[in-house]
Amino acid sequence: MTPESIKLLYLTAGAVVSLIVLVAWLRIHAFLALLFAALVVGLGAGLIDAPSKGGGVPISPAGVAMAFQDGMGKSLGGIAAVLGLGTMLGGLLAASGGAEVLSQRLVGFFGAKRVNLVLMIVALAVGFTTWFAVGLIMLLPILLTLTKETKQPFLKLALPMLAVLSIMHGVMPPHPGPLYALDELGASLGKVVLWGLVAAIPIAAVSGPFFAHWAVRHVAVTAPEPPAPDPSIFARERPTLFRTVAALALPVILILSHTISELIFKEDLASGRKPALYQLTEIIGNPILALALAVLFAAWAFRFTRNDALKVVEKSLGPVGMTLLLVGGGGGFNNVLQASGAAEAIGAMAAKLDMPTMLFAWVCAALIRIATGSATVAIIAAIGLVKPVLAAAAAAHPEWAANPALATNPELLVVAIGCGAMVLSHVNDAGFWIVKESLGLTVPQTLRTWTVTETLIGITGLGVAWGLDLFF
Repeated sequence: MTPESIKLLYLTAGAVVSLIVLVAWLRIHAFLALLFAALVVGLGAGLIDAPSKGGGVPISPAGVAMAFQDGMGKSLGGIAAVLGLGTMLGGLLAASGGAEVLSQRLVGFFGAKRVNLVLMIVALAVGFTTWFAVGLIMLLPILLTLTKETKQPFLKLALPMLAVLSIMHGVMPPHPGPLYALDELGASLGKVVLWGLVAAIPIAAVSGPFFAHWAVRHVAVTAPEPPAPDPSIFARERPTLFRTVAALALPVILILSHTISELIFKEDLASGRKPALYQLTEIIGNPILALALAVLFAAWAFRFTRNDALKVVEKSLGPVGMTLLLVGGGGGFNNVLQASGAAEAIGAMAAKLDMPTMLFAWVCAALIRIATGSATVAIIAAIGLVKPVLAAAAAAHPEWAANPALATNPELLVVAIGCGAMVLSHVNDAGFWIVKESLGLTVPQTLRTWTVTETLIGITGLGVAWGLDLFF
């Protein structure tokens, strides 16, 4: 590593620490703190002559501002519409009384003591095809209502649900990171799903219920009040269980339809043809359109008038503005870190370490995740670093030449990398701010709960994947 890279690592660590201090202790608004930390990293990188990621030219003061602005645009461009539509769906679910209907049925069927496991199963189904933020926003009214109905500690229900949603995002196709990883490593889609589900059981147990048992005794958190049905807006009978489940399941089904069509028409797509059915699922399976259709369906299924539905969605969108600002600020900070060369410096540091392939891949993903805040970026970057290691192992073992990934189980390697990309979610991660705002936590509370949950997922995932690799 060059002296500039080492200085950049110190600078990045200092910026992250200062960011936490500004938000948690000095009580500076998180968006302003993110902007200040980005300026520190960008301007500091220019002073130490650290080249930018793209052109090899030191980042300029004007370049810092542009990188922050571009990062905000990239982050919000991918999540703003999804977050807004998911909030609309959650608002309709809550205002209609559907969240209470579903909660009461779940409590009645499984019992109050097993509700956390029920939420984990629901999160598994929803998180299989939907983004983490979408799943959280969709399930939030149910989580808050169940907390009130069962009188269970809030974190006992919230943390297991968050753990499952996060695991699905990191290791399970069709999420973009795992899909990219299995394609690059030559892994089997079916086997990745199989091993991902097998590994998810102990990972979710440790990072969810086991950790939640500790958290409820050491972190005092008051659950936000669930959004109650508003008689002034909607004074009709509550929706049936079938209509409630259908409204929640519709976006999942639509998104899954596109995933299935990609598998069915794989050969046609490889030859450049797009069958009509594929084109249809490509449209309705887009997360934004799928959620938009679900919002329209929910308004009809819950029997809102157009005026009532408009009032509900406008009211539900009110608190989202601050969340979007924080998500955009996190994206801007991420982009400055990447433009300043932080991700490259961390990758170079990981490449210097001499360790087993699976551990090396996990460390690469974890370090890049800590630097950039993006699980998908961490997975993609880690794959680029680990492939040369696999190739070198294949050269040393001629029997592996036909498939370099055979140096280790490729499917379990995908799981390990995905778990590494979950480690230490903090202030530069958009998910950190979404969780904080959605659950009504302070920054220290989020660090002591969500950040620890993510880190437990990463560490437990490595242990499980590595243990399974020893036998398979």
